[in-house]
Amino acid sequence: MDRQPGKWVIAATVMVGNIMAVLDSSIVNVALPDMAGNLGATIEEITWVVTGYILANVLIMPIVGMLSARYGRKRLYMLAIAVFTVASMMCGMAHSLSTLVLYRAVQGLAGGVLITVPQAVLRESFPPYEQGLAMGVYGMGVVLAPAIGPTLGGWLTDRYSWPWVFFINVPIGLLNIFMVQRVLSDPPYLERRRDPIDYPGLGFMIVGLGAFQLMLEEGQQDDWFSSTFIVRLAVLAGVGMLLFVWRELVADRPAVDLRILRNLPFAAATVLGGIMGAGLSGTLFVLPLFLENLLGFPAMDAGLALMPRSVTMLVAMPVAGRLYNRMGARLMVAVGLALLIVGYVQLATLTTQTGIWDLVLPQAWTGVGFSFLFAALSTAALSRIAKAQMTAATGLYNVVRQVMGSIGIAVAATTLTRDQQRYHALLAEDTSSALTRDWMARTTAGMQHLGASLDVARQRALGLLELRVSAQAAVLSYNRIFMLVAVLFVVTAPLILLLPRTAHRGDAVEIAAE
Repeated sequence: MDRQPGKWVIAATVMVGNIMAVLDSSIVNVALPDMAGNLGATIEEITWVVTGYILANVLIMPIVGMLSARYGRKRLYMLAIAVFTVASMMCGMAHSLSTLVLYRAVQGLAGGVLITVPQAVLRESFPPYEQGLAMGVYGMGVVLAPAIGPTLGGWLTDRYSWPWVFFINVPIGLLNIFMVQRVLSDPPYLERRRDPIDYPGLGFMIVGLGAFQLMLEEGQQDDWFSSTFIVRLAVLAGVGMLLFVWRELVADRPAVDLRILRNLPFAAATVLGGIMGAGLSGTLFVLPLFLENLLGFPAMDAGLALMPRSVTMLVAMPVAGRLYNRMGARLMVAVGLALLIVGYVQLATLTTQTGIWDLVLPQAWTGVGFSFLFAALSTAALSRIAKAQMTAATGLYNVVRQVMGSIGIAVAATTLTRDQQRYHALLAEDTSSALTRDWMARTTAGMQHLGASLDVARQRALGLLELRVSAQAAVLSYNRIFMLVAVLFVVTAPLILLLPRTAHRGDAVEIAAE
C-alpha cells in the first residue's frame, strides 16, 4: 500500500465509529431505571433496550464480509455510520418502549458493522511488522469502551437526562461520516460480486443465533430450563445452528464462509478469543455487583474502583501490540493467561472488609493479561488469512467473542444466584455450633445493655446473624466465580500450542500477494 492519508489517520477514522458502537453496548445500563420510569416500563421490560442492541450486533457480524463484497466496504461503513447516527437520535426522541427497542435494534445492526470492519481496515493499513500494534489499537476500543460506558452513561444521565446517552452519538457520527468520506477507500483486492444471496443460510443463521442469544438474555430471569419458553428457544437454537452450519458448508457462495475455520491458527485464536470474552464479560458483570450490593459502594465509587483495570489496559494495550513481533503469539498468550490466573485467584480472596486499594493489584494483573491476550489473539487469528477473506474472518472472530461474552454473563449470573442459596444453606447449618451460641449470647446481652427486652434483643441478634450469614454466602459465591474463571483459563491453555509458533514478518506480505 502507498502512504495514503497515513496509517494513524486511517486508524483514528475507523476507531471513532468502533468506539462509539462498542460504547453503546454498555453506556445505557445505568440509565435503564430512568428510562423505565419515563416510559412506564418495568425493569424486566426495559432490559430489551440492551437485549435488542446485542441481538442485532450478533446477527449482522457474520455477514459483514458478504455485504462488503456486494456493496463495497467504504459504502457499507458509511451507511452504517449514517444509520447508527440517525437511530441514536431516534432512540433519544422515543416516547414508548416499543419505539425505543426498535431503534436500538436498528442501531445494533449498524453497530455490528462498525465493530467488525475497523479490524480488517487496521490490519491492512499497518505494515506487516506492525500488525500486533494495529490489533493493540483495535483492542483499546473493543475492550476499554465497555468498561468506560457505565461511568459516562451515569454522568450524562445525572447531569442531563437519559436521552443524552444517545444524543451524544449524533455530532460524533456526523464528524465520522466526513472523516470516512475523506480518508477511506476500498482495497484493490476487494472483489465486488453480485452473486445470488444465500437466503436459506441467512434464515437458518437468524433463527439459530437469534434464538440462542435470546435464550441467554432471558434464561436467568425465567429460571432457565424450568421455563417452556427457554426450552423452546434452546431447541430452536440447536436446530437452526445445525442447519446453518450444514447449509454454509455445502453452498457454493455461502452467506458466511465457515470454511475459514479450517485455518487452524484462526480457529484456535477464535476459540481462545471467545473464552477471553466470556471471562472478561462475566467478571465485568459481577465485580460491580460485589462492590455495590455487598460493600455498599455508590455507583460512581464502584466505577472509580474499577478504573485500575481500565487505566492498565489503556497503557498496556499498545505496548502489547509492539511486543508481538518479539515475543510471538504463543509466548504472549501464555504470559497473558498466567497474569489473568494470578489476578483472578487474588480476586477469589475478597471479603466484606475489602477496600478500593485491595482491588488495585489484581485488576492491574488482569488488565495487563487481557491486553496481552487480545493483541496476540487478534493478530494470530488473522495472520494466515488471505486479504480477500479478511473482513469475513473478522466478522466470525467478533461474533464468537460477542456470543461467548453473553454466555459468560449468563453463567456468572446463574452461578451467583444458585451459589448464594447453596452457601447460605450450608452456613445456616453451622449456626448451632458453640461458637455461634456464644456470639448470640454476647450480642443478645449487648442489646439488653442498650435497653432492649430479652425477646427483642434475641430477635435483633437473630436478624444480625442472618445478615452475616447472607453476606458470607454472597462473598463465597463471588469468590467461586472468580476462581472458576481462573480455572477456565488454566484448562484452555493447551490451545496455545495451535497458535503460530513465532511472528513471521513475511506472512502478511505472502498473503497480500494472494
